[in-house]
Amino acid sequence: MRDVAKQAGVSLSTVSLVVNGTGYVSDDMRDRVQCAMESLHYVPNDLARNFSQNRANTIGIIVPTIRHPFFATLTAGLQHVLAGKGLQTLLCSTADAAHGEAAYVDMLRRRLMDGIVMGAHTEHAPDYWTSIHRPVVAFDRALGEGIPSIGSDHVQGGRMIADLLIRTGARHVVVIGGPRNQFHEASDDESTTFPTVRYHLALEAELAKAGVEYEYIEAGEVMDFAGYAGAVRSVFEREADYGSGRAVDAVVSSDIGAALCVREAIRRGVNVPDDMQIVAYDGTYLADMAGMPLTVVRQDFQALASSVADCMMRLIDGKAGDGSVDDGDDSGDAVSAVSSHGAFGIGEAEHLIPVSLIAGATTRE
Repeated sequence: MRDVAKQAGVSLSTVSLVVNGTGYVSDDMRDRVQCAMESLHYVPNDLARNFSQNRANTIGIIVPTIRHPFFATLTAGLQHVLAGKGLQTLLCSTADAAHGEAAYVDMLRRRLMDGIVMGAHTEHAPDYWTSIHRPVVAFDRALGEGIPSIGSDHVQGGRMIADLLIRTGARHVVVIGGPRNQFHEASDDESTTFPTVRYHLALEAELAKAGVEYEYIEAGEVMDFAGYAGAVRSVFEREADYGSGRAVDAVVSSDIGAALCVREAIRRGVNVPDDMQIVAYDGTYLADMAGMPLTVVRQDFQALASSVADCMMRLIDGKAGDGSVDDGDDSGDAVSAVSSHGAFGIGEAEHLIPVSLIAGATTRE
């Protein structure tokens, strides 16, 4: 750095201001410093700079897998938003790294990261996450009191689907999803970290009130595409007489399950949506690649990524040490509190992003 200052004809403090991007430096001096750095092939020591600022400028993102279109879309959005805030990201896919979660938490404790976005299932007790005393934001799951959680309003999504299927005369609805033992049954086991189950529970409750038959079929883990394909085939193989009034006449699943269902219906000559309605949940790029436009409950990935990133920045800056999430919007339109869904509630620090129902060609008017 001394050589840079000498060649640029400025003080060491001026070079430091340019390198660290802090304080005021005139355009002329900044240009001279940058020209000197290029001429001398000077590369700033980011590790030393971050150490002096007590910042790593790096966020860890932990998800189950990046092979699933939902998590691929989410992580892409998070990386984009965090980069705009000057933060790099390290991605951990727990399906591909058995000890990735522990390694990332260790890096966070040693301040090699500024924070972690936890978007994967964890079997740790809530006090594990609160004992870290470092910025942690939960995505779409509950990690315990004091850990802010941001996710989609899945109760709203479940009710949207139920309203649609009831209005269009569905009689037997099958939902294809992950292992049921990972979900609590509303009141029995409060240890789940999966708020996503709320859309299943809300859908089931609304259909039951309307007298519509509901059935849940397990398809395996989130990354088990073969499991989803097998579950879809089982729906069609149990009864081939569609249109008779006795068969399953509506299927609800993630974008993956719904897309596979459309393909299987086309292959078997089943009329969609007259004989079978299909509703997708997530709204990733896969919803546009199913062979026909899917009716889908779309999660707002941009709003989710922005809310997670904003919450993380407040935690890093020490403005939300109590785990609260201030969305910065007093209107209540952008983010809704979980308290309105008390029957499915899991924590005071959770904030929910509204979802939207996009009508496609796979449901009736």
